[in-house]
Amino acid sequence: MTGTGDEEDGATYGATAQAAIRRPGMWWGRKGTAAKVESYTRISFHLFPVAQLVTALLSLTPVPARSALPVAGALLVHVVLGLRLTGQALDWVAGRRARPRRLLYAYMACGFAGAAIAALVLVKLPDDPPATYYTACVGTYVLFLAFSCGLGVLVLRTHRQSLVAVAVATFGGWLLGSALLPAPAAAALALSTLLSAGGLTLASRFSVWLLQAVYELDEARHTRARLAVAEERLRFGRDLHDVLGRNLSVIALKSELAVRLARRERTEAVEQMEEVQRIAQESQREVREVVRGYREADLYTELLGARGVLDAAGITCTVTGTPTGLPRPVQAALAWVVREAVTNVLRHGNAAHCRIALTVVPAGPRAKDRPAVAELTVENDGVPSTTAGSPDSTGGHGLAGLRERLAAEQGTLEAGPTGKSAFRLVARVPVPADEGAERARQEVE
Repeated sequence: MTGTGDEEDGATYGATAQAAIRRPGMWWGRKGTAAKVESYTRISFHLFPVAQLVTALLSLTPVPARSALPVAGALLVHVVLGLRLTGQALDWVAGRRARPRRLLYAYMACGFAGAAIAALVLVKLPDDPPATYYTACVGTYVLFLAFSCGLGVLVLRTHRQSLVAVAVATFGGWLLGSALLPAPAAAALALSTLLSAGGLTLASRFSVWLLQAVYELDEARHTRARLAVAEERLRFGRDLHDVLGRNLSVIALKSELAVRLARRERTEAVEQMEEVQRIAQESQREVREVVRGYREADLYTELLGARGVLDAAGITCTVTGTPTGLPRPVQAALAWVVREAVTNVLRHGNAAHCRIALTVVPAGPRAKDRPAVAELTVENDGVPSTTAGSPDSTGGHGLAGLRERLAAEQGTLEAGPTGKSAFRLVARVPVPADEGAERARQEVE
């Protein structure tokens, strides 16, 4: 019973889905903007040969059947070639297939052949035919030339080639008028050919340009989306590096210390492992915050943490200055600098002393001349000369990430060796005028 019910539900669902797919609204609604524009352009161009067929057949209605049949046959072949050329030309414009040269030549040749047949029919008309005969044959002649030019330009690359095609069609209309019609009628025929071929050519070239512009905009939108994803990945990787870099270094140091203490059967090993456990739990919490995108570093907390971590690693650390009064974006940027600098101190070299100084350089007499600048300096010793002068010391991934963070706040970062075995990192971030004035006044007091 259950299986039968599931089969019936599945059949009902399948029928409903197929009915929904058949509905034009569903088909159109699933398309993106570029796909909709392309579909509209394809439908419009496929209607051109159909309009040519209907208009020409209606024009040939007054003409005797023996004279109209050859023109109608050439017209049908021309319309079928036009429909095929339209589809392949738009595929070429979209970059999905090669340029349909042979089909273009066949379509143009059929157009001129149909125009020639219409001209011969016009020549063999009775000596005193009704005016409708002239109108039918001349109109069909113009349709052959105009649509050959209007759809053929879809495969042409330049506007100059399109102008040449219009000129050739107009010259053909003038030749026919000069040979068979009086001068005013010949001029009218050439003018009608020019207007018809020129109008269709202009519409075709504009539609192709619009379609290509939509393709480019759609590609730009996809490129922007890919860049946004790549930027977010870089931000995520940078945050994970900043979060886990220092904490993992501290865990490694404290674990090594705990092993040494445990081998000596000292009770301090338990305290060190408890500290490792606390740091690991804190790292887990920070990683969750990074994933959620809600994490923001705090400068005051980072300064206290830096002193505690360095002291635990046996490195004498002095911290001067206070972040009081600095705006939160400035504090967040400098907090990441402290975290990365402390990570590098723990990882590289064998430092014995580290100095962290936070100062605010007051603004000039006029705030617009020189704003206040928050300056953070981290300097440590114990750096071997080979490491201090290596490219990694100034261009690592961590420092590159810091430069990106500081650049978002119009800040700068300088890092490099100083002296024989010392390394200095200086970060400067401008402070807004109102915040800078208050901070400078506090520093002076």
